Amino acid sequence: MAQRASFRDIKQEMERRIARREWGPGMLIPGEEELAREFGSARATVNRALQELARAGVVERKRKSGTRIALHPVREARFVIPLVRQEIEDEGGVYGYRLLLREIAPAPELVRAKLDLARADKMLHLRCLHMADGRPWQFEDRWINLSAVPAARAADFSATGPNDWLVTHAPFSRADFVFKAARAGDGEAELLQLLPGEAVFVGERTTWIGNQPVTFVRMVHPPSHELRTSL
Repeated sequence: MAQRASFRDIKQEMERRIARREWGPGMLIPGEEELAREFGSARATVNRALQELARAGVVERKRKSGTRIALHPVREARFVIPLVRQEIEDEGGVYGYRLLLREIAPAPELVRAKLDLARADKMLHLRCLHMADGRPWQFEDRWINLSAVPAARAADFSATGPNDWLVTHAPFSRADFVFKAARAGDGEAELLQLLPGEAVFVGERTTWIGNQPVTFVRMVHPPSHELRTSL
């Protein structure tokens, strides 16, 4: 790290360490004085970087106890990203899960554009079906940036969905959401037990840690689906 690093430089380096699991969930990180010496910056500059990470929910700061990496990072703008399993079980349903596809491949142009990745960059592509009481509840089509989350390459998603896994293994500092109505394609309709072209509720989410993209996911639900969150 160059001498007299700015708070943005420091924040970005901290985000990199968190994304690479150099600083894992719950870990107590070095104090402001030690970090200031490392980065060759004023303690106030380090403090500003930590304040921004705390506002994003990536770290937790307590007076006299220091700064720890959040176990369950607060999502951007306090928008709670739900766990599919938890949503279903909270409604009294029995959760079911099927991994439909796992491959490492270049992402399609639309995904590359959203994540600002080069054509040669290979990603982990997962397709999953989530069920409630044995009926289709959500079709998940997800791309994970292996440069940002290298541990995903070896993760076993056959029994645990990427939604659950990423919450504990890949904290992020920024997220974009899109919610829209659409018509089910033939494959989506078959998986969700709908007629081809029937209306569906679609959610799309892109997340970053610093300037590094983490994942893009498209979630397709039957038309009866309701979105609920807390602010």
